[in-house]
Amino acid sequence: MSYDAIVLAGGAARRLGGADKPALSVGGRALLDRVLDACADAGTTVVVGGRRATARPVRWAREEPPGGGPVAALDAGLRQTTAELVLVLSADLPFLDRDTVRALLDGVAAPLAPSAPDGALLRDPDGKDQPLVAAYRAEPLRREIALLATEHGRLTGLPLRSLTAELDLRRIEAQPLASFDCDTWDDLAAARARIREHGTVLDQWITAVKNELGIDLPVDVKSLLDLARDAAHGVDRPAAPLTTFLVGYAAARAEAAGADPAQAVAEASRKAADLALRWAAEAEADAADPQQNGSG
Repeated sequence: MSYDAIVLAGGAARRLGGADKPALSVGGRALLDRVLDACADAGTTVVVGGRRATARPVRWAREEPPGGGPVAALDAGLRQTTAELVLVLSADLPFLDRDTVRALLDGVAAPLAPSAPDGALLRDPDGKDQPLVAAYRAEPLRREIALLATEHGRLTGLPLRSLTAELDLRRIEAQPLASFDCDTWDDLAAARARIREHGTVLDQWITAVKNELGIDLPVDVKSLLDLARDAAHGVDRPAAPLTTFLVGYAAARAEAAGADPAQAVAEASRKAADLALRWAAEAEADAADPQQNGSG
């Protein structure tokens, strides 16, 4: 399903003392970049807020006057989109992922039909609706914004509920952290602590590295860790990182020659792991009988 994305990144962040919230980092990545990664397949992505460096190209918009509130900001972003379906996100969602984005888009239904809801928004674990973690049909969104502008003479300062109250919205139950946002310094500290929790830290780290290096490749963590273990135990401890580096290099060469990248990694890992096991078996055999491979 094709869609455009609007990311609202221009709030005052008063509870953060006016800090540049979208630029604050969690797991070494700016909050804004983490949100942009979750909607990387959007046709057009519009960020409403002050211009800044981003991990991927976006369009920029600004409500007039700046700081005019979420409805005015949404209107400014919507003017630069053309898709029938629009994803609307705040810029402070460190744990938003692509699965949640897909659930929101699917919640509006595809293909878009007259009987489809006007949108789908996330409902957090506390039962609160999150209109800035939502997908909307663009036509009813534009219609209601126009009606609000006519009724009030302006959009500045209007709360989001004045817009969403008139829309037929489907609620999507959130995964525990999908709607977690960073409104305070305590929230930011909690997010940074959670990202390092045992059991998730490797996934978070791999995602961060892939984004930093500009690659999108499924990583078979278990196979690579098994390879590193075999190289460390069968050869020498420093062999572990060097071997995984060489596997990555070999896989890149194979991909350049037309191979599927995931299969190339798997094949290179298999070859290197087999070599490490042969190396270890040879050493064990020599240790058991030093004369068996001698000259006689």
